Amino acid sequence: MRKTFGAGIDTKTRTVNKKKKIQYINLKLAALGYPYYEDERTAQFLEIASPLLDNYKEQSRILSSHLSPIGKRIQTFLNDYLADVSGEKNISLPGNSFVLDTHGLARMMSISPNKDSYETDMVRSYRTAQGILHNPKHDKRTTKGVFHVAEGGLPVPNDKKAVPKQTFAKLLEAALAPPIDLMELPFTSDQEEKAEVFLSLMLRPVVVPEVAGVTKEKAMEILFLAPGNLISNLDFVESIFGNAGDPNLPENDAALDPETWTGHSGCVILATHLIHMKKKDLGLPHYDDATERQRLDGMCWRDENELYNDGGAFKITARDERGVVVTIIADNYFGYCKKEVKTQISYSANLYGLCEEEHAGGALAFQSYDLGERFMLDDRLPDNNLTFKEITRLYGDMMDIQPEGYGQDKNYPNILYVPENAEFNIYEQTVSWTNGKGNHSIKLLPTKYYILPSGYRIQMRKRMNGHHWHLTGAVAEGTLCHKPCTVSGGGKSEISKSIRDAMIQGSVIVSDDLQKDLDMVDEIMQKDFTHRFKIPVDYKRPPRSIMDTNRSLGSVIKLLTPANEYTDEYNDWLKSVPQRIKDLIYIVKRRYHTEWSQHWREYFSVDQINGSSGNELKFMGRKLISNYLRVGHDLDNSWRIFQLRQDFYPAQKVQVEDDITASIIVKTDQLSDLNPQYSNPSVKLLTNCEARLFQRPDDCVVKGYDKQAEADLTNPNTFLSNFEPLTREQVKEIKEDTIGFDFYTKPVKDLINNFLESDEPNYLVVPSEPRLVNGAPSQNPRYLQVRPDLVDSTDKYLAETCERIFRKIPLNKPLYLPVNSVLPGRRNNPADEKANVPPLAIYNPIHYQELPELFIDFICSITGKSPSTTGFGSEGALTKGPFNNLLVAADLNNALLSYILTGYEPLSSAAGYVGPKYKVDHDISLLMPEVISRMSVDERDPKYLIKNGYLEKVNNIEHDGEVIEASLLGYRITIKFVHHFLGRIFNNPDAVFTKDMLQPELQDMDTFVHSLKNLSITQKRVAEGLMTDGTYEALCPPLQSLVSIMVNGEYEGKDREHPEVRKMFTRDYVMNSDWYKHRLKVKQDRDIKFQNQTIAYLEDAMQRENLKEAVQKLELEAKLKAARKELAHVQSEAYIEELYGTLGADPLK
Repeated sequence: MRKTFGAGIDTKTRTVNKKKKIQYINLKLAALGYPYYEDERTAQFLEIASPLLDNYKEQSRILSSHLSPIGKRIQTFLNDYLADVSGEKNISLPGNSFVLDTHGLARMMSISPNKDSYETDMVRSYRTAQGILHNPKHDKRTTKGVFHVAEGGLPVPNDKKAVPKQTFAKLLEAALAPPIDLMELPFTSDQEEKAEVFLSLMLRPVVVPEVAGVTKEKAMEILFLAPGNLISNLDFVESIFGNAGDPNLPENDAALDPETWTGHSGCVILATHLIHMKKKDLGLPHYDDATERQRLDGMCWRDENELYNDGGAFKITARDERGVVVTIIADNYFGYCKKEVKTQISYSANLYGLCEEEHAGGALAFQSYDLGERFMLDDRLPDNNLTFKEITRLYGDMMDIQPEGYGQDKNYPNILYVPENAEFNIYEQTVSWTNGKGNHSIKLLPTKYYILPSGYRIQMRKRMNGHHWHLTGAVAEGTLCHKPCTVSGGGKSEISKSIRDAMIQGSVIVSDDLQKDLDMVDEIMQKDFTHRFKIPVDYKRPPRSIMDTNRSLGSVIKLLTPANEYTDEYNDWLKSVPQRIKDLIYIVKRRYHTEWSQHWREYFSVDQINGSSGNELKFMGRKLISNYLRVGHDLDNSWRIFQLRQDFYPAQKVQVEDDITASIIVKTDQLSDLNPQYSNPSVKLLTNCEARLFQRPDDCVVKGYDKQAEADLTNPNTFLSNFEPLTREQVKEIKEDTIGFDFYTKPVKDLINNFLESDEPNYLVVPSEPRLVNGAPSQNPRYLQVRPDLVDSTDKYLAETCERIFRKIPLNKPLYLPVNSVLPGRRNNPADEKANVPPLAIYNPIHYQELPELFIDFICSITGKSPSTTGFGSEGALTKGPFNNLLVAADLNNALLSYILTGYEPLSSAAGYVGPKYKVDHDISLLMPEVISRMSVDERDPKYLIKNGYLEKVNNIEHDGEVIEASLLGYRITIKFVHHFLGRIFNNPDAVFTKDMLQPELQDMDTFVHSLKNLSITQKRVAEGLMTDGTYEALCPPLQSLVSIMVNGEYEGKDREHPEVRKMFTRDYVMNSDWYKHRLKVKQDRDIKFQNQTIAYLEDAMQRENLKEAVQKLELEAKLKAARKELAHVQSEAYIEELYGTLGADPLK
C-alpha cells in the first residue's frame, strides 16, 4: 500500500527516509546519463559504481528506442491511427524517460534537496511544515472551449471541438519535443549541471469493482508523460490513483495479468508550451476554405498569426474502439489531470461493459440513537435471534474469548463482543451480564466499541459540550446511500459528512409553570395504554409502564406518537397533548432511576430569578442541554432551528464515494446472503477509485469553523495547492493576533507553535490563508485528503462486522454491500437580475420522479447558481458530459439500464434554496441519510409513499391561459411525510418544512412558472443538440422517445404520459427487446476478442528468451490455461444467458 499510495495510507509499513530516496534518485539519473544532485555522499558512492553505471548507460543507449509494454501498445495505436496523415511525421514516445517507479519520488524531486522552494512561470513549489505546496500558473480551471477531440474513429460530440487528424499529429509531435527550459528537473535546478528529462508514471485506476465469486477487480493502465518542470502534476495524480511501478518489468505488464485488466490503455502527455502554437502552422485551413463545423469550432484562421484555441488552455484526445486513448493537456492546473483520468476510466468502462464510471458521492449510514445513561437490549430493535454462545461458534476465529464471557477482536482489540443480556450503565461505568458462571462486569470505556450478538453496537461518548457522557447505539444493517448525477452545489460530498457538525446545543426551555406541567406528566405516566390499538392486543404479561426499565426511551416516544395502528380516539388524545409535555416525559424517562419510585419530581427544577420562576430546566441542580439542528434560513435570513428528539443521534457513516466511482450491476441470484428485506432482481455494487480526495476547504477562511479540514491540513505529507506560503515572520504575526489565533483548533495552534520553534522548513501553510492572486485571496484553495477509511479503517471494519453478524454470514463467505437508496441532488436559486441569472426555484425539499421524468432531468442536468458555477445552465448528461470523450449516449444508456434492471427508485433532494425565498444551503443534503436510514425498506418504496399520501403528484398548471408542464417535477413530499418520517428526528416535525416550502408555487407563482419555462427551454435546447452529432441514433429506444418528446412534444404521435411510452421504461420490455439482446451480444463479442488477444500475447511471452524467469514467477502457464478456459466459456450460448440482468456493453454507435 505504501509503495502504491504513499505515506499516510499504511502506517504499519516503515517509511523510506529522505537520504535514501535522494540516493536512489541520483542512482537512476546517473544510470540514464543525466546530471544528478551533487552531494558528497552520493558522489563517493557513484564513483565506486561508475563501471557498472557506464555499462548500464551503454545498454540504455542501444535500447533507447525500446518501449515498455504499455508504451508499445500506445505507440502501435498512434502509428495505426495516424497512418493516413500525409507528410513526414516524427512521433515516438520517449524511450529513456525517468520512470517514477515508487510513490514519493515525484514529491522529492519537485524541489532541490537543499532548497525549500522552486519557482518558474508555470509553477511555484514550496516545502512546508506539513508537506508540499504546489501553486500552478492558474488557480482555477475553465471548461469553455477546453475540450478538443481528434477526428477519426468514434463520433465527436457536438459540445467538443473537432480537430483534424493532421492537426492532432502536429500537436502530438510538438508535445513530445518540449523546449529545454520545460524539461528542467527541479531536483537539480540550483546547480550548474541541470538534468533535462522526460518523466513517466504508470497508473492502474480501478474500472470494475471486485465482486467476490463474480469478478475480480479490474483496472485499465494509464501512462503519464511530462517534461521535468511539470513534475508536480505527477506528484498530484499518483497521490490520488497510486503508483503502479516500473512499466518495463514483466510483473507490471497488465497484459500478463489479464484477469485484472480491462484490456484498455491510456496515455496523458503534459505540454503547456502548445498554447503558443499557431493555427496555420498546425495545418488548419483558412476561414474561406473551412467547413461549417471548423468555423463553428474555431479550427480555421483569418490572420496567419492566430494562436490555436486563442492561446488558452486546452486538452485534445484521440481514441477509437480499439481501447487506446491518448490525450495531450496544454495546461498544468491539477484538476485537468484528475478529470482526464476520470474521463479515461469512463472510456474504459463503456468499452468493457457491465460497469459505469459515475460522478457520485455516497455513504453507508447506520441509524443511530442517543441511549441516555443506561441501556439494555429491548425487543424494539432489529434482532437476528443469535446468542453469545452462537456468536462464538460462528465467529470464534476473529476473537479471543475472555474468562468473564465476552470476546475481544483479534484485529482491533478495542472492539469487544458482549452477551445479549449485557447492561450498560454510565453512572457506574460498567457493562454487566449474567451467565452460567455468575455475574460479571467490565469497565465501560469511551475508547471501546461494544457489539451485541444482534450486531447492535454501543459506545460511550462525551456530549457535544460540557462534561456529561451518554451511550449511543447503532443498528447493524446500514443503508448504502448513493448520490449520483448531482449537479454542482447539489450536496455530493455532504451525503457522507456527519450531521453532528451542523448541530448546536441549547438549554431545555420550559413554561413559566413547571409544576403544572409536571402534574400533566405525572397524569400521563399513570394512564392505561392497553386499549390504544385498533386491533386489541392480548397481553401475555402485564403491560409496561412508561418508567419501566424494560421499556426504552424510543419505545416511549413511539407510544406517544400518532400511528395508523392506534385508534382514532387515542390518536386524537395524543394530538391534544402539548409537545412540551411530551418532551418533559422523554427527559424524565431517560434519567429515571428505579429507586426514585414516585419521587422523581424532586430531581427536576428551575432557578428563581428576581422572585419569578426561570425557564431553564435543571436536573439534580445541573442545567439540562438539548440538541438543535439548523434547517435553512427564514425570510429575514435568521436561522431556522429545530429541537431534535431526545433519542436522536447522528447516523454512523462510512464514506464509500466522493467524485469518481466505479460501479457494476450484478444479478441478485449470483450473490449470497443479501439483506432479505430487499427484492431487487439486480443490484449495484461500487468502489471509490481514489485514495485521496481533492478537497476545497472553503470554510477554513473562518478560523476554527471547519474542524475536519483544519485537522487534515496539519497532517504531515499533505499535498496543498492555492494556499499562501507563509514565512516565519508572517506566521509570527498570525500568532501575535491573540484574539484571532485563539479561534483556531488545537491542531492548527500546535502546527503554528511547532513551526515557530523550529528552523526548517522555511514555509508553512495556515488553513485560513489562501493564495493571493492579483492581490485577492484565491476562491479555490485545495488539498488532498487521505480517504477516511484508509486513515482509520476501524469504522469500516465495525460496519462490515456488524452487518456480517446480523445476517449470520460465516467468515469464509463474502459480505456484499450493494446500493440501497439512490439520492441525487438538485440546486435551486432565485433570480439574480444583476448577474443575469434566471430563477430555478421549483423543487420542494424531496422529490420522486418516475424514470421518464428523471431522465429528462438527467439528460439536461440543470443546475442553479452555486459557489462553483456562474449560474443557471446544463452541466451535461449525468453531470459528466463536459469531461466525456465519447457521445453521451453510452453513459445515458448504461445509467437508464442500471435503474430499470435493479428497480432502484431515486429520491432527489434540494440544495441552495427551496422556492425563491427559503435559503437552505446543504442542510437538506445532510439530512437525507438521516431520514432514509430511519425508514424501513417498504416505507422507501414510492408506491407505498404515494398510496399513503406521503408523496403527491405535481400536476400541470394553467397560468395566464398557458399550460405549464409542472408534471415534469414528478411527485413531492407532503406534510404527512414530514410529520411521520421527520418525526423520527425532530420533536416538532411539522414546523420544519412550512406549507409554502412543500408547495413552492405559494411563495411566488410567477417565479415558479418562470423557472419551469426556463427548465423546459433548456431541456429542449440540450435535446436538440443530441440530434446533431449521432447521439440520438446511438440512444436506446426509451431514451430516443424522451429526446423526441423534449424537442417535438411527441414520439411517434405519443406524448410522455402515453402508456406505450411508459411501458418502454419497464424491466419486462427491456429484457425482451432486441436492442438489449444486442448489447449482450456486443459484450460477448468483445470478451471473445479480448480472450483471443490474451492467449496470443501469453503464448508469445512464453516463447521469448527474456521472459523465461517471468513465465514461472508470474505463473503464465496457469494464466494461459485459464484464458483458454474463459474463451470457451464466453463463446458458449450459456454465457449470453448469464449476461441477462446485467448492462451488457454499449455498441457505441
